[in-house]
Formats: sequence, C-alpha cells, structure tokens
Amino acid sequence: MAAAGGGLGALGASEAVAAAQALSLPAEAYGNDKLSSANAKPNIEMIWAMKAYQHAEVYFNLISSVDPKFLKLTKVDDQIYAEFRKSFGDLKIDVLDPEELKSEPAKAKWRPFCMQFDGVVEDFNYGTLLRLDCSKDYTEENTIFVTRIQFFAIETARNREGYNNAVYSRAMDTQSAAAETGGSA
Repeated sequence: MAAAGGGLGALGASEAVAAAQALSLPAEAYGNDKLSSANAKPNIEMIWAMKAYQHAEVYFNLISSVDPKFLKLTKVDDQIYAEFRKSFGDLKIDVLDPEELKSEPAKAKWRPFCMQFDGVVEDFNYGTLLRLDCSKDYTEENTIFVTRIQFFAIETARNREGYNNAVYSRAMDTQSAAAETGGSA
C-alpha cells in the first residue's frame, strides 16, 4: 500500500498540528466539512480517511509479518472476543457481508455491543477500515468503514480463529521465494 497523493505529508507544520488536534475528537463532533474557498484548511473528512488508511496499512503489515495468532490488538482482547462471539456467534467473518454491519437491523444489534466498550477501549467509536474478505489486501472493493471496536472484534476473531493465516502465509512464502532467488520481498 502506498501513500495517496501527498496526503498528510503535504501538510505544513501548523496544518499538521491542527489536523492532530482535530483527530483527537470523536467522529460525532463533526458533520460534513464543506470547503468554502480555494484557500480553506484541509478537509476534515480527508484527514480522517488518511488516518484510517494509515491504520489499515500498519495493521496489514503487522499480520503480514507476525503470525496473527500471537497478536494482541488491545489490552482487553479476551473480553472483546468473548462479548463478540456471545453477541455474534454465527457471524461469518472470513468474508463479511456489508449488510451484517450496515443494515438497520445490524446497526441495532451492533450498537449495544459497541457501547459496552465506551471507556474500556480508547477511541472505540473512531472510524477504521476493515477488509471484507480477510484473505485479500485493502482495496476499494474489499474495504468497508466501521468503528474501531467493530474492527477489533472482527480482527481479533479472525486472528484467533485462523482466518488471517492466509495473509501471513502468503507473505512468508513471498519472503522465502525472494530469499531463494537472492531478491528482496
């Protein structure tokens, strides 16, 4: 995954500080940010998207380089996993159906699950990118925007239940093949 068109790196020091301060607030603090002139400050939605993209990039690199079954995403992974499987025991997590996350009935079921982590998981309600098919990389077609606690719940389950092993195995195979040919992965 490569950085998109300048992104946060294109910001000056004062703009980067303003962006960092803006990102310290929860998503509910913002409506749609409309740019009012050509000289307007960077769009808050763009900054949120860049932060979500960077989180996704770091996470994908992590599951590509460390066996996912050993990953601990939060201090309360055991609690998140137990509550997730209690509430969503039959949810298919290898390839997610967006309706299971975004439909009105799904939102009604997810809301109480998410809210129990308010004050337990930092930034539990921040927006994060999640892969729909866990065997694939983050692409426009394979990505959905969810809350951070939904990400932690699903990815912790994917790691513990072995679904993210395909990403790790593919990365290790690529490294082995590169080592055998004297190249780099």
